[in-house]
Amino acid sequence: MDNTSIASPKFNRWIPVIASIAIQLCLGTAYIWSVFQSYLIISETTPNALFNWPATHGTLAYSLLLGVLTIGSTIGGKLQEKIKPRTVVIAAGVILGIGFYLAKYTTEATPWMLWLTYGILGGFGMGMAYTTTIACCQKWFPDKRGLVTGIIVSALGFGGLLFTPVAEALINTYGVLNTFSILGIVFFIVNVVGAFFIISPPEGFKPEGWTPPASKDGVATRSFTPAEALKTPQIYMVIAAFMCATAAGSMMIPMAKILGLQPDSGLTKEAAVAGVMIISAFNSFGRLFWGWFSDRLGRKKTILILLVIAAVSILGVSFTKAYLMLTFIAIIGFSYGGFLGVFPALTADFWGTKNVATIYGLILLGFGAGAVASSYIVAYFSALKAFSTAFIIAGVAAVVGFVIISMLKAPKLTSEK
Repeated sequence: MDNTSIASPKFNRWIPVIASIAIQLCLGTAYIWSVFQSYLIISETTPNALFNWPATHGTLAYSLLLGVLTIGSTIGGKLQEKIKPRTVVIAAGVILGIGFYLAKYTTEATPWMLWLTYGILGGFGMGMAYTTTIACCQKWFPDKRGLVTGIIVSALGFGGLLFTPVAEALINTYGVLNTFSILGIVFFIVNVVGAFFIISPPEGFKPEGWTPPASKDGVATRSFTPAEALKTPQIYMVIAAFMCATAAGSMMIPMAKILGLQPDSGLTKEAAVAGVMIISAFNSFGRLFWGWFSDRLGRKKTILILLVIAAVSILGVSFTKAYLMLTFIAIIGFSYGGFLGVFPALTADFWGTKNVATIYGLILLGFGAGAVASSYIVAYFSALKAFSTAFIIAGVAAVVGFVIISMLKAPKLTSEK
């Protein structure tokens, strides 16, 4: 029995989009870890931080959040096919809210508390809400799939921009641990309220006056099941390409402020904080722009362009200082956001929209693996004061992703071959 909530014929299809935007704004706090880390962990550039931990303790918290986010995405995607999407989003809000709230009880002797609360619970809750909201809105907009996906995920990127000054202000007033708890309460409220507007369209929904275009190469004629998708070589190619594509952004996001605080960076502390906001702003805009752009140029060509931009920009950061470095950081955010705007639309094109939440959750495993590996690589080389080596590795990864996508063709069901 299908328990998915169905909208009435007169339901405005933009309502789930607006609710999803509010929810995704909260999820954008995943991109401001460098703000928290600068107040949590003592280092040469942050001598007044709270805990005398090695940098890898912070890296592990951030890596767990991104890695578990992919698991939550897959489970949330599967659950929303069986129960109401709003139920999944409410559960996501409860888990995310509890995770952030309990992070306030972290002590110097219990770094595992931060890993468990912020990392595991926070990441799982984020993942459940992330794919469920994207899948719901894609079903409402078969005529503008890239654009609406870009709108939804750009809100997540903009959340990093919005919450950077909010987190800084809260930390300066209440302390970094209390800030986690305050944000947890906010996230719980927004997710639970927004969930009541996450409603699926009727089966086979088509916007009034819209006629589906003739079938073309690269767009599935019917939806694959997750089992069928896993039998196609393309899903493994896309997972690998996603892992390589996001390496540059995954390295830069947790280290943007720390990089700007280096003595030889040529930047003030205020400019270093601005670096976090810059990468968040361009991350958000990139999701919207490239999602819209891919509706016109095509997903594959768009991703190839983004891979070139990612490779060039991460290498540019390696050899520049001051405001030119900030420019390259902005370009990295712009390309990173593009990947997260286009890959969900590519997934829906290749394997259909019916099971897109589950299938995209599987593809996010590549994103999670790449994010975890990239954050550890940059943490390791930053301890050796060799940022450039880490960034060169990210540039090479982008080249590998380019090769994979160049060979990618749309999958076909066995019956269509």
